[in-house]
Amino acid sequence: MSVTLYVPRDAVALGLGANKVARALFAGAERRGLDVTIVRTGSRGLFWLEPMVEVATPEGRIAYGPVKVSDVDALLDAGLATGGEHALRLGDPEKIPFLARQQRLTFHRCGVIDPVSVADYRAHGGYRGLEAALKLGAEGIVAAVRDSGLRGRGGAGFPAGIKWNTVMLAKSEQKYVVCNADEGDSGTFADRMMMEGDPFNLIEGMTIAAVATGATRGYIYLRSEYPQAFATLKEAIANGIEAGVLGNDILGSGRTFHLEVRLGAGAYICGEETSLLESLEGKRGIVRAKPPIPALKGFLGKPTLVNNVMTFTAVPWILENGAGAYADYGMGRSLGTLPIQLAGNIKHGGLIELAFGVTLREVIEDYGGGTRSGRPVRAVQVGGPLGAYFPDHLLDTPLDYEAMAAKKGLVGHGGIVVFDDTVDMASQARFAFEFCATESCGKCTPCRIGATRGVETMDKVIAGIRPETNLKLIEDLCEVMTDGSLCAMGGLTPMPVMSAITHFPEDFVRAGSLPAAAE
Repeated sequence: MSVTLYVPRDAVALGLGANKVARALFAGAERRGLDVTIVRTGSRGLFWLEPMVEVATPEGRIAYGPVKVSDVDALLDAGLATGGEHALRLGDPEKIPFLARQQRLTFHRCGVIDPVSVADYRAHGGYRGLEAALKLGAEGIVAAVRDSGLRGRGGAGFPAGIKWNTVMLAKSEQKYVVCNADEGDSGTFADRMMMEGDPFNLIEGMTIAAVATGATRGYIYLRSEYPQAFATLKEAIANGIEAGVLGNDILGSGRTFHLEVRLGAGAYICGEETSLLESLEGKRGIVRAKPPIPALKGFLGKPTLVNNVMTFTAVPWILENGAGAYADYGMGRSLGTLPIQLAGNIKHGGLIELAFGVTLREVIEDYGGGTRSGRPVRAVQVGGPLGAYFPDHLLDTPLDYEAMAAKKGLVGHGGIVVFDDTVDMASQARFAFEFCATESCGKCTPCRIGATRGVETMDKVIAGIRPETNLKLIEDLCEVMTDGSLCAMGGLTPMPVMSAITHFPEDFVRAGSLPAAAE
């Protein structure tokens, strides 16, 4: 009997023993005389069920999870090969409520296909977007991206069509496409999941960008903490060249696009596009003053399109299905879908792709199932370490760029970190300053010195030394950092600090505060 099993090779699944489970499944199947094929996929993003093993049956795939090595023999004896009943049986993975209620446009292949197989990618709709793009030409591609309403998913939310048009119109013999894959925000993992589970979606999106802008070379700048993604991307690029979807004659079109992966060195600041370009050129990763913007003078001084992984990977679907179909999702000026990453003290953490407009409360309660500890939610940080802390009364805010900004928050990269009622918000505010002081590139004084002074002043507040006076000093310091910093590193650090002070003031003025003489 032949049987095909699907076992994830995503970093989360590997950390939970997926390789050992795969080996045990293969050995156990062989002992039972089964002709087994094990396909290593990405993750579907249901992290509390990893490793989630799937089996192909005549009725479709059946999932089991979370599977441990000690479960393998019992699973095989219960008829895993035919989708048999077992306590770990989850049924059709597409019908698991966490997945069934999502709107997966960008992630619809993740966890389904062999991530390094061009044939598998194309069998599941891959490269239809590029085929459409080659027929449209540069101006048609840029118009589609513009009309879709796609905005940069890296955090800034800048309209992608404007940036693409700027690079397309720039006059230069050499242009570049650069992917910012330096995913360093706390609670984020969408980029990693995509690069490990569906790398050709990123490759296709970058290739479409190259056709649109006239670029012939591209680079994926990847954070050094993602070794699994690095290996997967390199293998996928090599297979893409062999299959003719990368290199000198893309899909027989005569177009050229060469792509490389470059590893960063662990600097958070290199998530900022000009610091990234400095690092990509082999220099120290520090922020460049703008203008000129990278779209006109970027990598090696040439016009360069820099976008995030999630921005590039939205493009193939748009080109295949049309700008209007993508713009039908979302609300206001926030169109399309947002890959939400749910983490922290949460029962069901993972990847949730939904149209813009879903509220924080819906994500946390309906998808996340509340806190893992079972205690009440006290604070939620949205948008990474530089995002605001929202209390319970703001959890009905829609995930929409303008709606979040109106509440003095940000969507960022879509990361959500949940805290229960045991969290100390003064410590969280201190951490924001400490993080900035550690990760600052040091180029501008408000960020370099301001964050250090912020840690010192917050320590006085926490110690109960003149809290009112020192909190006023922190407010003034935050104003200087916001208005005077060269980039968002220093400019946004005040957001978590001031939101914590505003929404959780009781954590900053403690009983027994010391008088001025004790300072």
